[in-house]
Parts: sequence; structure tokens; C-alpha cells
Amino acid sequence: ARWPSRRFAMLMAALARTGLARVSCVAGARLSRGLVPRGAARMLSSPVLSDADVLAQLAAGQMAFHKLEAELGDPVRAMRLRREHIAAKVGGVEGAAVLALPSDTLDAEGFYGQVDGACCENVIGYIPLPVGTVGPYRIDGKDYYVPMATTEGALIASTHRGARAISLSGGATTELLADGMTRAPALCMPSLKEAAELKRWLENPASLDELNEAFKSTSRFGRLLAVKVGVAGKYAHVRFKCFTGDAMGMNMVSKGVNKVVEAILAKYPGSELLGLSGNMCTDKKPSAINWIDGRGKSVACEAIIPGSLVASVLKTTPAAIHRLSTHKNLVGSALAGSIGGQNAHASNILTAIFLAAGQDPAQNVESSTCLTLCEEIPPSTPGGESSLYVSCMMPSIEVGTVGGGTALHAQKACLGLMGVAGAGETPGANSQQLAKIVCASVMAGELSLLAALSVNHLVSAHMALGRRDRK
Repeated sequence: ARWPSRRFAMLMAALARTGLARVSCVAGARLSRGLVPRGAARMLSSPVLSDADVLAQLAAGQMAFHKLEAELGDPVRAMRLRREHIAAKVGGVEGAAVLALPSDTLDAEGFYGQVDGACCENVIGYIPLPVGTVGPYRIDGKDYYVPMATTEGALIASTHRGARAISLSGGATTELLADGMTRAPALCMPSLKEAAELKRWLENPASLDELNEAFKSTSRFGRLLAVKVGVAGKYAHVRFKCFTGDAMGMNMVSKGVNKVVEAILAKYPGSELLGLSGNMCTDKKPSAINWIDGRGKSVACEAIIPGSLVASVLKTTPAAIHRLSTHKNLVGSALAGSIGGQNAHASNILTAIFLAAGQDPAQNVESSTCLTLCEEIPPSTPGGESSLYVSCMMPSIEVGTVGGGTALHAQKACLGLMGVAGAGETPGANSQQLAKIVCASVMAGELSLLAALSVNHLVSAHMALGRRDRK
């Protein structure tokens, strides 16, 4: 009877651990009759490789990084050697971070000690999520391995494909457009007159220094950047935008704004704070104000991929991606009345990175708003090849590299792999770089999905990578 692929792979892995060099020619005959899974062909016909041999072949590019499980027939060994390969390749602090990521056992005392009083209440256990990497991905001239935690088969493979196409084309270029976390308390003033007066005072640039004195008294790094007031009758919703260093900053901003509100209430007798958050912030909800004015880090990125690489790596053409992107991301989203949904699946990539890197996954609502553009660039010379221009603009990426879940060992290791763990030498530098990596990674995922959709490969890819026989 035909053996299930997984059982055969486990047997081969066991044989490999015994040090047996070859499998008998009888097994080779079984392979030729189709009784042995094709994924085991290399193991049947050639010597079993030692760990050192596998690492050497990976370093030389003779073995596919993403095919280790199929090549070795042992997912645990494949995971371990992939970690060692990445650690050796990136070296330094980033390499050490790879090996610091938990892979087999949980330090229960350390983990629950970190969680207590900081991350979770009424704790009853934990849920393991697999973490994979995309990379090496060239972003702004530097190669990154981007960690993603997900249970969606094909997501990392697809994003990796997009990153490979971009990297072979010279890499992604990113720009930070703005950086400011917001909080918008709701105030009740005695009348419309006082509400309008409050708006004029708060939005006057000359008032910013006075307001900042109160705000900065609560934080070493936080500072008030701008104020915008929405008036509805006698009610005023005051949107404060603040710099928060390397923290995502909601707690920092809330403390600072609370102090500013105290000053406002003292200046306007009869005024009342209805709530420190009045939904004009806007946190964890879709909103036009975040899409237009931004919240957290506003980032854009771009890349140009030659037509030959679009064909060889993405299996399609610049024209096909251009046409689909226009009708899916722009026309389809317009018909749906989408706010910030002018993209293929930005939330997929962003949320996987958020989970790996200790970010607040609920903030994917606004953080994943994204405008993806794809444009075919005509040949520069007669008979030449066209190219594909791709870009993403994400106005509300809410990330931090200190505070919250970023302190947990596993999440800190993922941040360390990207070189952005903890506070940067310049306040805000690490969190801003993380936002750039997120935006560039989203672009890679967008590119690959659009390519797959343009030639109707989506279903077959998910069937191949997300529906494995588990017998």
C-alpha cells in the first residue's frame, strides 16, 4: 500500500538520525513505481546530509531555504537548521536574536512572570503561534529578515516571493512622512460660544508652547505637536497629536493629554471632561481622519521591477498586474465605499508582523489602511522590456519597540532580528524603522498576491501550501 507522505518523511528522518548513508535500491524501485512520495526522492537517491553539509549548501545557495522541510523530511530539524543559517548569515545582535526566539520549550516561570501585571489577567495558559521569516529582503539598501506569526498557509511564502522580486530589482525604498500618536478627549463647554473660543485658542500656534508645558511634565520623551478641534454645538472634541519616542504611545499620550485637559478646565470654568477618548482619535476603529491626517507613523514605499523578473519570479506581466490593481484596489474599493481599503490584503502582512513583534493586534484596523498603486512603465527603447512600478502609502502604522508586549522574550527576539528592539540611540528611530519595515513588507505581499490573482494562481497556491495531507 502507498505510504502517507508524512509517515514516510518521519521514517526517513529517523534513518537520517541513525547515520545511515543510503537507502537500498529496493526503495528506489518503489519510488520509480510511484509508491514512495516524490518529496523523498533526494533522500532515497543520495547520501544523507549532516547538519554541517546542509548549512554549507544553504550558504552556497545550493539548497532552497524554503524547501528544507521537503528536503530533510523532518520539520523540527528543518526549523533548527533554518535558524542556524539565518543567525550565521546576519550575525551580530540580529543573529543572536534568531537563536533567542523560543522554538521547543517554554520558560514558564520567566514567561508568566513577565506577563503578570503587564500583559494579561486571569491567565490560564498560552497559545503557540508559528513564526516564519521573509527575507533576505532589501529595504533602503539593507537586508532584513522579517518575522511573521501566522496560521495562514501560503501567506509567508507569497510575501517572500514578492520580497525576492523586489530585492532582485534593487530593493524597496521607504520614506517616513509623519510621526504622531493622537488622543481626542470629549469636552462639554457651557455654550457654543465657549466651545468656539476653545477651538480658536487651542488651534492658535502661539498656544502650543503653553500646552506643551503641561504635556511634557508627564513624560521624558513625549511632546505635543499639533491640536485639531471638532465642534458640535457646545461639545468640543480635541484631537492632540504627540511625539512618543520609541513607544507606540497610547499610555504616554493619555497621561499628557489628561494634564492638558486639567489646564483647559481651569481656564474655562463650567467646562467638563466627558471622556478622555471621544473617538476622534481614532483608536481601533476605521475613520476618515486617520486616513487623511494619519495616526502613529505615516510611511510610503516604492519599487520598480523589470518585466523579466515579473515574468520569472511572479509568473505574470507588468500590464496584467497594472490592470488588475486599478480595477481591484481603486475601482472595486470605490464601489465598496472603502476608507483606506485601496489595497489587496495589507492587513494580512501587517497583522502577522504585529503578532510576532509584540504590537497591539487590535490596531490593525487603522494601521493596515493602505493605498497600493501599480503602474506599467513602457520600454525606454524600441523593442525593450516594460517594467512595473509599485508603491504603498500607509498613513496610520501604530507601532512601538518599547512597552507592552515588546518586552516579552519571544517578541523582543523578533524585534531584535530586525535590529529594532528597545529604544534607539535617537528617540523614535527604532519605532520609525519598524514602521518602514512593515510598509515595505506589505508592499511585497501586495505585489505577490496581485501577481497570483492576475493569472488565477490564488486557489492552487493555497491548496498546495495550506491544505497539506495530515495523515
